[in-house]
Order: sequence, then structure tokens, then C-alpha cells
Amino acid sequence: MNHPFSLPSEFGPESTLGNPSSTQAENPETKPDARIEPPATATTGKQPRTVFPTIFAFPPNRDTMGGTAYLLLEPTGNILIDCPAWDEVNREFIEAQGGMRWLFLTHRGGMGKVKEIQQAFQCQILVQEQEAYLLPGLELTVFQHAFQLSPNSEAIWTCGHSPGSACLYHRHYGGILFTGRHLLPNAQGQPVPLRIAKTFHWPRQIQNVENLRQRFTAATLSAICPGANTGFLRGQRAISNAYEQLAQLDLNACLQAKPGL
Repeated sequence: MNHPFSLPSEFGPESTLGNPSSTQAENPETKPDARIEPPATATTGKQPRTVFPTIFAFPPNRDTMGGTAYLLLEPTGNILIDCPAWDEVNREFIEAQGGMRWLFLTHRGGMGKVKEIQQAFQCQILVQEQEAYLLPGLELTVFQHAFQLSPNSEAIWTCGHSPGSACLYHRHYGGILFTGRHLLPNAQGQPVPLRIAKTFHWPRQIQNVENLRQRFTAATLSAICPGANTGFLRGQRAISNAYEQLAQLDLNACLQAKPGL
């Protein structure tokens, strides 16, 4: 059941809350055809694991507080979503998959070794405009509400966790949403917004969860690949039945949540 939700008026108009309404496109030409993690301080050296045939999850990266990065294979150029640990194993794995065209950053906490990755692969860095100042001296592509990386992959601004927090939607496999830290699995493996002490704007984060519920359907969103907390997936590679689980969230109750650590 989809719990009705509307943001209280004191938090301002919806138009300021990251509701995607415009798209900047790059016009690519062709179309394409989970696990329990070690502690964030563990050394890497493990191969990335297959989530779907063209999606791979890297081991947690201590540079990004245990964040999980993904490699998405695309005919128009592969997309790296957030920064994995920058070691020989991960670099060689990316090279073996044909390199990468894009490094998409879901939020400031996923940045890691951005400069080194760009130098190694000469890739384009895509970041929401409000996070761009954190990467001085680098050549960036910035977007406001949305950006089309390929015919099947689109970045969506979902402000809240951080000012420039964003998700990436991929249309294959029934619809996959890479959520960074906008939505994370809780202890039961369910996708939820998590309020922490450093959350930028909690009401905006909640409103952007509602925006995603309005944007997608059960037919267009089947799975979520979260950017952290993947140990709670209990060996699964992604959160399944994603839209149904989002529809069950009581966002009015979420709005009242107190910040955690």
C-alpha cells in the first residue's frame, strides 16, 4: 500500500526539492542489447562480484566509509558509479571490461580517488552541480535536475542526504536504481531513507523518496543497488521488489525520525 505523503508547507515548495523536471542530454547513438561485506577497514584484493550480467559491485571502500561502487557496462561507454578502492585489482578489472566513459558520483561521500581514476581512464566525471566545488581543478560535467548518460541510463537529482545527492536509473533488468546513500537497506534488508547527524536536509530527502515513487511503477523499477550497508542484504546482490517495498514506506512516519550516528 502506498501511504499518501505531502511535505508540510513550512518546508517550502516542491519545485525546490529536486523533483526532476528537465533533462540535459548527451545524445549517445547506440542502444544495448550483492553480498555480505568485510569491515570498511579491510584490505581489498577481491574481484568485483556480478550483480546482473552487465553490472558489477566492488568490495567496500574505506576511502568512502565502506561505500559500494558499481560498474555498469554500456555499448556507448561504461559507467563507474562512485569510487571503488583504487588498487591494481580494481583497475585491471575495469580495463578488462573495456575501460569506462563516465564516473558518476552519487554524493560527496562517494568521491574517493576521483583524480587518479580520471587520469587512468580519461573518463568524464558527472556530478550534480551543488557538489562540483568539492573537485577543484578537475574537468567536470555538471547537471541540475537530470542528465542522460546513454539511451538507457539517466542521472536524477535527489537532494537530501547531501545537497547534490543523486541516483542513477538504468532501464534494463526491469529497471535498476543506483541510490548512493539516498536509500539504503535497513537491518531487514528493506530500502529506507536513513537520517544521520550529517544529513543535509531531511524533509527534502523524504520528498525525493516520494518523487521516486511517483516517477516509477512496479513495471519500471525492480531492483535497487545501494551505495552502502550491503551487508544487510544477507548475501543478495541487490534489493529486489524495489518499487513494492518503496510503496510500503510510511513517509510521514519517516519524517519524524531522529538522526542516528
